[in-house]
Amino acid sequence: MDPLLLGGLAFAIAMALIALRLPIGYALGGISVVATFIMYASPATGGFDMERAIRPTLSLIANNSFSFIHSYELSLVPLYILLGALAYRTGITTDIYQAMRVWLAKAPGGLAMASIMGCGGFSAITGSSVASVAAGGTLGSLIPPSVPFAIYGIFTEQSISKLFLAGVGPGVLSMVGYLLVVWLWVRKRPQDAPSSGLHFVRRDYLLAMVRAWPAVLLFLIIVVGIYGGIFTATEAAAVSVAVVLALGIVAKRLTWRAFFESLTEATIQTAAIFFVAVGAKTFATFIALTGAANEVVLWIGSLGLAEWTVLLAITSLYLVLGMFLDSLGILLLTLPVMVPLVEGMGINLIWFGVIVIKMLEIGLITPPVGFNCFVIHSVVAGKAQLQDIFIGIWRFLMMDIVVMGLILAFPLISLWLPTMAG
Repeated sequence: MDPLLLGGLAFAIAMALIALRLPIGYALGGISVVATFIMYASPATGGFDMERAIRPTLSLIANNSFSFIHSYELSLVPLYILLGALAYRTGITTDIYQAMRVWLAKAPGGLAMASIMGCGGFSAITGSSVASVAAGGTLGSLIPPSVPFAIYGIFTEQSISKLFLAGVGPGVLSMVGYLLVVWLWVRKRPQDAPSSGLHFVRRDYLLAMVRAWPAVLLFLIIVVGIYGGIFTATEAAAVSVAVVLALGIVAKRLTWRAFFESLTEATIQTAAIFFVAVGAKTFATFIALTGAANEVVLWIGSLGLAEWTVLLAITSLYLVLGMFLDSLGILLLTLPVMVPLVEGMGINLIWFGVIVIKMLEIGLITPPVGFNCFVIHSVVAGKAQLQDIFIGIWRFLMMDIVVMGLILAFPLISLWLPTMAG
């Protein structure tokens, strides 16, 4: 069977299975194994020999799984997941939100702004202003530490440290954009954000600042540590986990039960991510074997399209896919084709990584799927209708598109920190 035709069919079937909500690992891994077997069993010369296909298919499964799982860079994934779990159970994530809640109490829409700032600080805060939190929760993909950036870096063989630094500028820009949306919204419709009636004295402000310092410290360890060349991304993760453990023990906020719950949560989430990633790695190897990615690159090149035209088409494709597919599925499904394409055009892969992750963020709040909107709807337990959340989210969605335009127009927003860090 023609490898190019087989590659195209495998890609289409995998996309359909993911759209039908089959687990991504099963979809990508299963399709790649079956398609690889068919490719070797029925060569272009004709005939069908099952025995001929067994060894290379098993080799594909074993080699990809072993080489991927034994990647040193991959060790940062469980570390950052554990960091988030420990930070939640030691109250660090709650403290950063409460600090913002106190400092922004007098501001119009202060609760919504505090939720967005909390999401920007640790992307683990929920609040009452459901549309704002649904949008703010997407910031966790851009502002380090970011597991999607880590997965992108491993698959594209790019520096994860540089990807983390590249996400800071766009992440802060997105957060400022969301705050601007809340300010304009409340200014036009003050009845949507009535005053909380809370009053704080100077002591409350100082106490809020003191309680927020552990979160600030962790952010500095990760961003400043990586920027200054003190830590790699993996080392920053390990140091951050050690710091959270120390703070939790000293402050008597971390019990043995909370510690084991954090380990359990990190183990389960890591296993799920690794399973998906191994399936995606196998799928990427199969696509490379068929030569389909190279053919796409040659075809696009023959069209003579300008770089901005290709980037606009890619972002439009991600926007459409984000309306129907899971963000992790989109990332792992498209990278085997997109990376050779943009690399062949000379596009910086660090910058492209920011573009991809930002588009995945937008997909998290884009109907009809809008995963974050469904999460918030389940959290508020009937206090807000799903359609109201989607209606409220459009303002933030428009701001995301504006920010995306700025990232495309001015690559330096993403690249200035990695460039300065060397």
